[in-house]
Amino acid sequence: MMMKVVIATHNKDKLKEIKKGLSTLKLDLIDLFSFPDIGEIVEDGETLRENALIKAKTVYELTGIPAIADDTGLEVDALDGKPGVYTARFAGENCSYMDNVNKMLEVMQEIKKPDRGAFFKTVMAFYDGKKELFVEGIVKGIITENKKGLAGFGYDPIFYVVEEGKTFAEMTIEQKNIISHRGRAIKKLLPKLNLYFNNKNTTKESA
Repeated sequence: MMMKVVIATHNKDKLKEIKKGLSTLKLDLIDLFSFPDIGEIVEDGETLRENALIKAKTVYELTGIPAIADDTGLEVDALDGKPGVYTARFAGENCSYMDNVNKMLEVMQEIKKPDRGAFFKTVMAFYDGKKELFVEGIVKGIITENKKGLAGFGYDPIFYVVEEGKTFAEMTIEQKNIISHRGRAIKKLLPKLNLYFNNKNTTKESA
């Protein structure tokens, strides 16, 4: 029987990327839509790492199943590293992806191209009641002056990756997962989870 792991997010776009990234693991990956009683989890940490762990711990405590969670921040040079932990609610509580994108374009309106540097950072946390695992993925880019591309979600239409010559919204999910912040975090998480579950299975067999 495959080990169950809950991906602790209600965000369907994020869920799709994480499930695809972890698909090589022999795990039964379930999501929060299997637990309708679990509502929005309050992310009141001061860092991405704290927020990721809050989500993973909360879901484990409510389900008794090991959980994986992530928190992602966009840090813009010209805004002194903001919005950071407030990335998802940059335009206010209950705002849409496009609200955030439009606000970012608005506040960056007078910023010239050489000063539009930014980076995306994702911290992922795994928690099983005892063990905590963390990984981090970072990608550098530029905030564009206009939206480009129709794929992806969040700030993808305005986050341009110089090496690729495209915004995230101009990439397929496969292309994005190779070079994105979340894709890089997942790549680091895979060997840690493999080692964790192999050790767990070895312990069971020798018991």
